[in-house]
Amino acid sequence: MITITHFLVVSAIIFCIGLYAVLAKKNAIMILVGVELMINASILNFVAFSRYDNVNYAGQVFALFAIVLAAAAVAVGLAIILNVYRHFKTINPSNVNELKD
Repeated sequence: MITITHFLVVSAIIFCIGLYAVLAKKNAIMILVGVELMINASILNFVAFSRYDNVNYAGQVFALFAIVLAAAAVAVGLAIILNVYRHFKTINPSNVNELKD
């Protein structure tokens, strides 16, 4: 039987992988992927806690809300990355050192 501990361990592993992807900063796309992994880990926690809540479906509602916010964040982040690439011709965050025109 799968208990809530299994869900939490998998969620913690996914969150740590996402955190490493953000902190490694190889390029901007990997940073976005890391942020998405961290958001997905929190969504997994919401759904896991909702599974053991028989009265309310609050975890699933929060998970749906988080999925919508994650999609919006990716759209905005990708637009920012495309504009940075047009200006600097790189997506490496270390090479982008000035933000003025």
